[in-house]
Amino acid sequence: MTTISIPLFLTQEYKCSYLDGEQAQSAFVHPTFQLTSPIYSQLIEQGFRRSGDQVYVPKCLQCSACIPARLAVNEFKASRNQKRCLKKNSQTQAAIKPPVFEQRHYDMFMRYQKMRHGDSSMAHSSPDEYLTFLGSTWCDTRFVEFSINNELAGIAVVDYLDNALSAVYTFFDPGLSNYSLGAYAILWQIEHAMRQQLEYLYLGFWIKNCKKMSYKNEYQPLQLFIDNCWTDLTP
Repeated sequence: MTTISIPLFLTQEYKCSYLDGEQAQSAFVHPTFQLTSPIYSQLIEQGFRRSGDQVYVPKCLQCSACIPARLAVNEFKASRNQKRCLKKNSQTQAAIKPPVFEQRHYDMFMRYQKMRHGDSSMAHSSPDEYLTFLGSTWCDTRFVEFSINNELAGIAVVDYLDNALSAVYTFFDPGLSNYSLGAYAILWQIEHAMRQQLEYLYLGFWIKNCKKMSYKNEYQPLQLFIDNCWTDLTP
């Protein structure tokens, strides 16, 4: 295997968006370095994460709460609640689309942000900011479009990697929250990864004391990247 030297730069400290009262800091791949999906496939195995074209890893001075998480899809066993979610969405249709701008996707994204994250900067995203945040110029990304009764219900943004999928972001029509589309999107990605004969689904960061990240505990056996090693999390 060829060893590649990847330049990084460290950000200044900024307000943590996950834990109240904490300061965060990240190491980013330098923008002069040409990223590709195969290189990112190696970086995500080392705890890195994509946001738009930027790839980063948390490097907080006083905190190590953000822990990369993934699921070995062939070992996953659906819980009773997850089976109910699958049954509820038995008629939900999925279409895999290229990551291009569609007005109806953007309109749903804005409704979702204003309902769920009204105090965040994303609730005021322009069309360009929306697509820059979710897409990438170098990564193999897809928008998975979920429809209920032939009406757009939700979007899962998914990266296709060498031996895995990476769940980037999911948003849905707030009026259809009873379908648990956030959970269904993950279950769909697990099944899709299995059909594609991929090993893992990357789920971003697991944060023990962050309620909005606690849903990841429901997907077992969850693996966490601790001390440069992937380790099963005990439920």
